[in-house]
Amino acid sequence: MIRKILFACLLFSGFSAFTQPKAMGKNDSDAKAVLDGVSKKFRSYKTMSAKFNLKIENAAGKLQGSKSGTVSLKGSKYKINVTGQEIFSDGTNIWTLDKSANEVQVTKFDNTANSITPQKMFTNFYDRDFLYKLNNDLKEGGKTIQEIELTPLDKTKPFFKVLVNVDKASKNIIRTKVFEKNGNRYTYSVNNFVVNSNLQDAMFVFDKSHYPKVEVVDLR
Repeated sequence: MIRKILFACLLFSGFSAFTQPKAMGKNDSDAKAVLDGVSKKFRSYKTMSAKFNLKIENAAGKLQGSKSGTVSLKGSKYKINVTGQEIFSDGTNIWTLDKSANEVQVTKFDNTANSITPQKMFTNFYDRDFLYKLNNDLKEGGKTIQEIELTPLDKTKPFFKVLVNVDKASKNIIRTKVFEKNGNRYTYSVNNFVVNSNLQDAMFVFDKSHYPKVEVVDLR
């Protein structure tokens, strides 16, 4: 559950993959072109690091809370750091460190269709889970932002709409806003992209020597 919550902070909040039913409506080809461009651009990176922020508001627009952190990706490897928690994955194992509990849980990396990884959230997350359309462009600080509206095919999901904002020039997702049925709004912003830097493999592995008092719970 901790990993799913943190991956949600990156983008969209833990979607599961399923086959798109027939006769559910047609997707917007212009929106697909934008999303395909995002996916293609992400796959061209050897490594990527970014900062992310989460803002939670109620239906009246009142701020309920916020959280920030960093994510680093290299191939199937990733590391996520958010207040009180760190997640390491070397593509074979996953270490989820809860600093307040002085505990790290170790599980096997799962790369099946239904698994959630940061990499998948920057690639083809949209084709099986949503109907999507391209809204009008936005202007922010001299940049052109393309807004895509996604509607989940699975109507049992706790959210009914997702807005994805893409920097038209860089083809990077910069912001996602999730609208929950209970009125809450979750805005996930990703910024300070650094790509193709020299990230060492060791940073994606939990090193017990750096956390001598942490209890290791092996669930593999």
